[in-house]
Amino acid sequence: MRVLGVDPGLTRCGVGVVEGVPGRPCTLVAYYVVYTDPADELPLRLLHLDRSLTDLVAEHRPDAVAVERVFSQHNVRTVMGTAQASGIAVLAGARAGLPVQTYTPSEVKAAVTGSGQADKAQMTAMVTRLLRLPEPPRPADAADALALAICHVWRGGTRSKLAAAAERARRGGAR
Repeated sequence: MRVLGVDPGLTRCGVGVVEGVPGRPCTLVAYYVVYTDPADELPLRLLHLDRSLTDLVAEHRPDAVAVERVFSQHNVRTVMGTAQASGIAVLAGARAGLPVQTYTPSEVKAAVTGSGQADKAQMTAMVTRLLRLPEPPRPADAADALALAICHVWRGGTRSKLAAAAERARRGGAR
């Protein structure tokens, strides 16, 4: 399974692509950070993000897209930009006809490090180790996007298989 993970952000949007199967180490395909200029008008920034994510989905042809679920932050301005970037990421996957799953930061941390309370340094160290990289992905947005992709391979892949099996059972058996 190939998964494109997105750590949404309006100024910096991390994108990571991995391949793998549940229960096995994943393999790095690529990672990026899409930048937008805070001086640009919001519609132009969102358009740039949309075009960039659409191009990356077309280039890497993932089987699924995993996006960090926006959670409440104290800074309303920051959460609005993150929510808008998240919507663009979900749209890029849906437009390509791909399944899109969202994960909370604590779900990703628990899947990758074993602790939902892990900090950024622990996350980056585990992503580096799990993908057998010679050095940590930089900036942290890229490492977070790779963690999302790993989380989906390990959790979402299993979830998708269970859902497919349940659907086959509901329809009256395997086909």
